[in-house]
Amino acid sequence: MKKLVVITGAFSYTGKYATRLLLSRGYRVRTLTNHPRRENPFGKEVEVFPYGFDEPDRLRETLRGASTLINTYWVRFARGDTTFGTAVQNTRTLIAAARDAGVKRIVHVSIANPSIESRLGYYRGKAELEQAVIDSGLSYAIVRPTVIFGLEDILINNIAWFVRTFPVFGIPGDGRYAIRPIFVEDMAGLLADAADHSGNAVVNAVGPETFAFEELVKLIAAKVGSRVRLLHMSKAVAYVSTVVTGWFMRDVVLTWEEYQGLMGNLLAPEGPSTGQTRLSEWLSENHELVGRRYASEIARHYTKSSDSASR
Repeated sequence: MKKLVVITGAFSYTGKYATRLLLSRGYRVRTLTNHPRRENPFGKEVEVFPYGFDEPDRLRETLRGASTLINTYWVRFARGDTTFGTAVQNTRTLIAAARDAGVKRIVHVSIANPSIESRLGYYRGKAELEQAVIDSGLSYAIVRPTVIFGLEDILINNIAWFVRTFPVFGIPGDGRYAIRPIFVEDMAGLLADAADHSGNAVVNAVGPETFAFEELVKLIAAKVGSRVRLLHMSKAVAYVSTVVTGWFMRDVVLTWEEYQGLMGNLLAPEGPSTGQTRLSEWLSENHELVGRRYASEIARHYTKSSDSASR
């Protein structure tokens, strides 16, 4: 029998690429999602079940028979009844159900530089869940991505959209804080490789290039042929400008916590590269496509046709 892997959000951004890779390696795949009736691009190759966090017994049975759980479930920001607190509790329920169902290994998607002492709910919640994974008694791999780029990504795509659309782009602060982006297929490879292994590990998911934020915006503008003017502004003014833009786009462009994480150099952990694809080369190859349309987080995760709040 082929080994069964359960992955959360197989129809989501990173989850989709990881699922393709798992299937190509001969795994059977089952997914958990908030929208089980959504069109399944994998057809009969992937079994689809709802999360059912409020029915832990049912969730446990959904996980039974799996050798590994790959967990991408999380929320980018609070919306309605969905908060970082509920996301933490839901993930704890998922981890407990996996352990009780006999799952042997969990591959957990975290974030670069999580900290239990952080004032930022996103980073503190991720740190709490890393500890929950470690305390579960399961074999584990914790993967800590920064910015994941690809044709369906939000941050890089929307920077490209802004520099294509407007004559001026606001740079919060001095623009020297750094980012180490990783390609979505490289990230998917880390998840699939972690499912193949058995030892405990914590891995920073970072690409081979490090950019200061201003340098990154200049690179994107050059690749898409934009002559946008860069204007330095305070973090508060930059945030207000994105809030106003979000009102018009009916979206959340960047949250206040994301500004603080970005400008606090939390998206550029030290250490060797774990991805091979260079953003600069990828932009050269995809400059005609990136940034042609605005990518809405709200539309992606909070409409009836969207998948779960997953990476």
